[in-house]
Amino acid sequence: MSLGFQILQKPHANDPELAALLAGIPTPLLSDNMARLFAAGPTLRPMHDGTPLLGFALTVRTRPGDNLLVHKAIDMAGPGDVIVVEAGGDLTNAIIGEIMATLALKNGVAGLVIDGAIRDSDAIATMSLPVYAAGITHRGPYKDGPGEINTGAVIGGQHVAPGDLIVGDADGVLAVPRAEVATIAALARKQLAAEDATMKAIADGTLDRSWVDATLAAKGAALGKASLY
Repeated sequence: MSLGFQILQKPHANDPELAALLAGIPTPLLSDNMARLFAAGPTLRPMHDGTPLLGFALTVRTRPGDNLLVHKAIDMAGPGDVIVVEAGGDLTNAIIGEIMATLALKNGVAGLVIDGAIRDSDAIATMSLPVYAAGITHRGPYKDGPGEINTGAVIGGQHVAPGDLIVGDADGVLAVPRAEVATIAALARKQLAAEDATMKAIADGTLDRSWVDATLAAKGAALGKASLY
């Protein structure tokens, strides 16, 4: 083992049937059913044309401002892989730009999540390759290392293991642990059905809002009384 320059293969092959369980589920519903504790932070925003992100994590841990191991990850990655880069959230130097994103797209990569900065943002904004990042800068990266591939990563406060399912949309990005995908998907789809029913009740004027006053009363709110202030 060479600590700081480990390059490992993912422990599991990509499973399209597993990914399909999460297809079309909005990130807020997945987050709600992961105890609202495990989504990546709000700094990771979509930088591309809005294409949804869904794929399996290929993780990179790198020194802030350095992309040597990200280049290696792009060479290793294939269809269905999402390259997830822990770069310390630093925005001083860009980790990827148009050339690397174009190569990743050519290789069939499903997306890039960079806990750091990108550049060539105008070009990336028009691309169908999902790219999430913490910011933008024109300053380029170094290519010295150290870094590690498939030893895990932390992005926006969320731990990502190699092979986890990465989901992203306009609200942000998160990782669903591989072993929890079926359970989280079932819970989220149940919530989605309930929210669809709520939207229908709003439309036809039958929505029951009695729970609001009931909750306030249970908390001791003086409903209907004039304020003493």
